[in-house]
Amino acid sequence: MRVIAGKARSLRLKTPAGTEVRPTTDRIKETLFNMIQMEVPGSLFIDLFAGSGGIGIEALSRGARHAYFIDSASESAACIRDNLIFTKLSENATLLRQDAAAALRQIHEREADIIFMDPPYQGGYEAGIFRTLREMPYVTENTVIILEAEAGKNMDFLKDLGFEAVREKKYRTNKHVFIKKL
Repeated sequence: MRVIAGKARSLRLKTPAGTEVRPTTDRIKETLFNMIQMEVPGSLFIDLFAGSGGIGIEALSRGARHAYFIDSASESAACIRDNLIFTKLSENATLLRQDAAAALRQIHEREADIIFMDPPYQGGYEAGIFRTLREMPYVTENTVIILEAEAGKNMDFLKDLGFEAVREKKYRTNKHVFIKKL
């Protein structure tokens, strides 16, 4: 896994050992960032269930103003820290090693521009995270929320929680769902 573009272009990132973390492949990451490239420069970016930090680091490399990295696993947090140091992007990053919902409550920004989340596919975290997001003052109708999920994941729960899927990009086994607050 490497940084695709920007200041840290071509640098190889570490990934946590084991099967707990599924890093987004370079090809899918490149497709994702091609879709959001105009929104990233100067943005406040939140990388939920960050794993290796590859998505948030890509955002910083491409000019995001600041990125929050959220992951509760100690091995993931250590990996993110190492990757931020290696890419020299630490000064624009905040690492929160705690439960996603608790960490979201620790962010006190005026507005989040992009929130990317890649929870464990079978974990059932999505509805709880969206319940928390609807309460956060920094999540506005301008915030772009991107959920990486299994290709067949049902998104019907979003409407009841005050969100709607506005775009979907399907890949072979997964998809990115672009979500806005109603």
